[in-house]
Amino acid sequence: MRKLSLVFVAAMLLSVGSVFANESSAVDPSKSLSVQISQLLKSNTLTQNEVELTAQVRFTLNKEHQIVVLSVVTENPIIAEFVKAKLNYKNVDLNDYKEGKMYTFPVRIVG
Repeated sequence: MRKLSLVFVAAMLLSVGSVFANESSAVDPSKSLSVQISQLLKSNTLTQNEVELTAQVRFTLNKEHQIVVLSVVTENPIIAEFVKAKLNYKNVDLNDYKEGKMYTFPVRIVG
């Protein structure tokens, strides 16, 4: 019985140690990327007709940490050109990413 309780205590200590060993303050790279993209799109000179519109942006990241816009799906061609001009080949600061991975990002233009 004593051996069983020692094994149980040892198992609990190992499981608690592994929980604390995990990094709890890891930043989600997609959130960091979305924050950086929203900062790049923040300043705009669009008219009232172009605000409150949405677009789906499909892009990838190259080895120089630059956004490469693959497509912008929207009903308004002015929004598509605006998003491409603001994002294409802009540098982003990411520590851990896969070169060539495709991302889809919803964009909503507000005035």
